[in-house]
Amino acid sequence: MLIIGGGVTGVGAALDAAARGLSVALVESRDLAAGTSSRSSKLIHGGLRYLEQLEFGLVHEALRERGLLATSLAPHLVRPVPILVPLTSDVGRGAVGPVLELAHRTWQRAYLGAGVALYDVFAGLVGGGRGMPRHRHLTRGSARRIFPSLRDDNLTGAIRYFDGQVDDARYVTTMARTAASLGAAVVTSARAVSLIRAAREVTGARIRDVESGDEFEVSARTVVAATGVWSDDIGGLLGETPAPTRTGLHVRASKGVHLVVPRSAITGDAGLILRTATSVLFVLPWGGHWIIGTTDTDWTLDREHPSASARDITYLLDQVNLWLDRPVTAADIEGVYAGLRPLLFGEDEDTSALSREHAVVEPMLGLMIVAGGKYTTYRVMAADVIDRVVRRVASPGATGPESVTDKLPLLGADGFAGMWTNRADIARRRGITTGRLEHLLERYGSLTTEVLDLVDSDPSLGRALAGAPEYMAAEVVYSCTAEGALHLEDVLTRRTRISIETTHRGTETAAEVAALMAGVFGWDDATRDREVAGYLALIDAERESQRMPDDQSADAARRRADLQDAAR
Repeated sequence: MLIIGGGVTGVGAALDAAARGLSVALVESRDLAAGTSSRSSKLIHGGLRYLEQLEFGLVHEALRERGLLATSLAPHLVRPVPILVPLTSDVGRGAVGPVLELAHRTWQRAYLGAGVALYDVFAGLVGGGRGMPRHRHLTRGSARRIFPSLRDDNLTGAIRYFDGQVDDARYVTTMARTAASLGAAVVTSARAVSLIRAAREVTGARIRDVESGDEFEVSARTVVAATGVWSDDIGGLLGETPAPTRTGLHVRASKGVHLVVPRSAITGDAGLILRTATSVLFVLPWGGHWIIGTTDTDWTLDREHPSASARDITYLLDQVNLWLDRPVTAADIEGVYAGLRPLLFGEDEDTSALSREHAVVEPMLGLMIVAGGKYTTYRVMAADVIDRVVRRVASPGATGPESVTDKLPLLGADGFAGMWTNRADIARRRGITTGRLEHLLERYGSLTTEVLDLVDSDPSLGRALAGAPEYMAAEVVYSCTAEGALHLEDVLTRRTRISIETTHRGTETAAEVAALMAGVFGWDDATRDREVAGYLALIDAERESQRMPDDQSADAARRRADLQDAAR
């Protein structure tokens, strides 16, 4: 089988298929997780707000997956993060009097508490295991001690619960390596340009090597498209229009923008989930940073590079500052990123109300499309589509192999717990700080030994990167030799998160990283300089787009960078 799309769903499908013993190849036109799967809120969660929308099945399913990932499949990549749900007094308390104010407080704590309790119940009853501490009710004083930056003029208490946090791009890369270890062929910079048909059946695809421009054909008994917000385009690969009508699937793109600010900008030891007029807002700890997001607006422009506008940034700052005692300003922002959620088209025009459920369709023999869903439930989506593939290719009357990914740890999971327990001793033996080892363990798990072996063979790789001291030079080399990185952007944006975690957004680190990559790939000076120039132009375009007042002007600013890069 051939899978088109290297996001979390496509890579998850490749892993599922390879684990069942199928012959599988995956092609991705850019880099692993280059689209939506590297631009999420970095949460593995059930979706607390979906309980209010009565999507109990979705929450139940997602919490099962959260438990599996945090306890057995990827404990090195998915870890608990505490989140507070603030409780507030009635804004009209001066007018309604103390009795109604007391009633409001009682009702709010009971209502929200019941929702969080149900969330915990779903997590505890399903088969994936909890993997998270239980929720707890907090007084006003306790909430302020945990999150001193919360404004106290309207605060009456809070409820603390836990969800899972993940580096989304790193998770996809680790999963792709796990699939490859089981025999899957995973190829990036390989774009599907057309589907091959024999009569009424799809029998493969024509692929273009983006690096060289060469084209070749891949034959497959089944082609699976896991292309997210590009799902409606699959009909176009058949050479027929209109594409969405041909596939029978309709996907809308909803833009989610996130801000990254330093931990010093906000004082707190937990995240926040805050209600807005249209949706919810997260404030999440992220190492030495905070992630603030997200927006939820329709997007019909360039899907490869969705742009955050000044309006998006102002909206997020305005919303979060309603809750903070010291405002976060534009000057605090280290990074900004925008991603597109693939939502199945529904009756409601408001993207924040569209379903996060997924669908698998077979518009033509030999072609299947999987779309929709949530990052957290990627494994379920993958299993669903591969079940369909197995039923299609199995011999008449035969039962094909079942999914085993609920029992298959990702690379780096085995041995992680022991290394984490003994991290101080390991760090001492390796001659690094415990903090440095913790950073590596939370990114590579037990594969950390492979990164440190690079340092043993070349001690200069143990140095911190210029402008990004959290990362070591060895991590750059490892990205190229073991994790499929091909370009400077791949390393600065996805193998590491330097592009969103530094105020310079990687521009002060680009030259050193490009030099390290040149040593691995044998780049000449012209190639190395071209990689750096292209990355600097990308950052300039992103900064310019974020000064634009609306989506249209932001998109135009971002596109200019593509034209300049093509000219080079």
